[in-house]
Amino acid sequence: MIMNKIKLNYLVDGLAFLSFLGSAVSGVILFIFFPAGTQQGRFQEFLGIKKLAFIGVHNVASLMLIVLVVVHLILHYKWITNMTANFFKK
Repeated sequence: MIMNKIKLNYLVDGLAFLSFLGSAVSGVILFIFFPAGTQQGRFQEFLGIKKLAFIGVHNVASLMLIVLVVVHLILHYKWITNMTANFFKK
């Protein structure tokens, strides 16, 4: 079964949103609860989870977000080019 464009857009945008949430939440936790330059380094914990695990989640979610944003832009290429042409035409 071939997925139609609307469902594909919905799936890509939903996954991008979840990736953004993962990246944002892990980034805020890393920034607030694991300040740089502390003695414990990667062995620090927050809610029983080590800093290294938060770094892993942050990195994977961020890479997924980058890929999904590129896919999103590819899926909307025609719209982007049309809007850009209309913008510069006026």
